[in-house]
Amino acid sequence: MTSLVTSEPGRARSGPEVGERLLTSSSSAALHIAGASLEDGSIGRVGLELEAHCFDLQDPQRRPGWSELADVIATVGPLPGGSAVTVEPGGAVELSGPPADGAVPAIAALAADRETLRSAFAEAGLGLALLGADPLRRPHRVNPGARYQAMEQFFTASDTGRAGAAMMTSTASIQVNLDAGPRDGWADRVRLAHALGPTMIAIAANSPLLAGEFTGWVSTRQRVWSQLDSARCGPVLGASGDDPGTDWARYALKAPVMLVHTPEVVAVTEHVPFADWADGLVLLGGRRPTITDLDYHLTTLFPPVRPRRWLEIRYLDSVPDELLPAVVFLMVTLLDDPVAAELAAEAVEPVATAWDLAARIGLKDDRLYKAANRCVAVAAERAPAELSEAMQRLVQSVEDGRCPADDFADQAIRSGIDDAVLQMARPTT
Repeated sequence: MTSLVTSEPGRARSGPEVGERLLTSSSSAALHIAGASLEDGSIGRVGLELEAHCFDLQDPQRRPGWSELADVIATVGPLPGGSAVTVEPGGAVELSGPPADGAVPAIAALAADRETLRSAFAEAGLGLALLGADPLRRPHRVNPGARYQAMEQFFTASDTGRAGAAMMTSTASIQVNLDAGPRDGWADRVRLAHALGPTMIAIAANSPLLAGEFTGWVSTRQRVWSQLDSARCGPVLGASGDDPGTDWARYALKAPVMLVHTPEVVAVTEHVPFADWADGLVLLGGRRPTITDLDYHLTTLFPPVRPRRWLEIRYLDSVPDELLPAVVFLMVTLLDDPVAAELAAEAVEPVATAWDLAARIGLKDDRLYKAANRCVAVAAERAPAELSEAMQRLVQSVEDGRCPADDFADQAIRSGIDDAVLQMARPTT
């Protein structure tokens, strides 16, 4: 049976265990972080994680509860593509696929798993909609995990309670995980992963509404994330970007500690950079941190590109099924194909830092429009036959200066938000 996972990274623990190594300084912490940031090796493997908002097909304003979601997931056997099923704080359902050898098999496995899961939810009268932000319901947590209770308290204490609640319970993405590649190429690879961000956000933007209101942004998901502390959610890239491991260590040590095990999970409601805890300037839970505390701290950092031995590309809105294969193939090709990567780096250089602009107006900006058309053209030339239809649809959309958010907004205006959501959430077969 597919088990219900609460999507709480890290293992359960009750304070330092016997023999567990304490950190003696921020310098030792930095060495640990940098050493585990990226893994030297080849490229080619692709892992995908897809989040979908769950709606009642009879009453889309209602948010299904935790036990209701658990009951549905309990009916699902092993998924054909091997994905794990988790539930996000607001009840969004996530598929996390195993690494596959290339974009095409990863896409195929995820599609099979999504169809199986979608059928199970449909039998229970529920639908799974691929949107970057919940367009109907106000933020509300249904996942009872202690981690998320503590996160709520942390965000409230840091004056980002509203954005934190929206981030946890009202946003959804398609995450693309890629090999770090050979060590001598890390710097260029990480720089390109960041530089592609604004252009890819403009292409994939799919969240024009939040909680029943048009926000004026094509990617409200990106807007919400940008309202959180940049020390935790901003880009990792350092001044030069020449040493990604050191950049990640510096970022992680500067970021404030979100929660600590005492033995319960407790929010840290004062601003305490991890470096201060590691150096003994502050004791949390009456103690110094351990390596386990440091590893857990890394799971509470949410930059748009996160190193976890591999690269997590975290800045894409969840996009409709008909465009999903093309968006994934585009992302993978622009990073993993060396010729495409070189062409993409040149194309996106003028808009490499235009994160907010991309999220606000997307392809309406002339520079983003030009970069996006160049990037999709490069990928389309390399698309295999089985992805040609989805890729051509994406090419046409970008040429028209449109993103998925435009289509959803048009539908919401024509027939109302409820109906637009139901059209997306209902099974097509």
